[in-house]
Amino acid sequence: MAMELYRNLNRDSGVHSYELGDNQIVVKFNDRATYTYTQQSIGLTNLLKMKELATAGRGLNSYINKTPSVKKALRKPFCELTYVTAVQLAQA
Repeated sequence: MAMELYRNLNRDSGVHSYELGDNQIVVKFNDRATYTYTQQSIGLTNLLKMKELATAGRGLNSYINKTPSVKKALRKPFCELTYVTAVQLAQA
């Protein structure tokens, strides 16, 4: 599945694009940092809300910044995890 551009209806979001999965949402910010939020890391309620905001094109960045359980769940950027996996595969 490809990243979808975030509509940014308020024209002030730090979110660039997103990708929805069954149990996750991947969010790419304008600074190119990409984070994966999973049901396990932020809970089902937060995950469903983030998916709703992403498809609506409004409020996702604010929700991430104002919801403590989501903000603290920020993990290593997804691109770093992908890079490590690619390196490991190349060495196999």
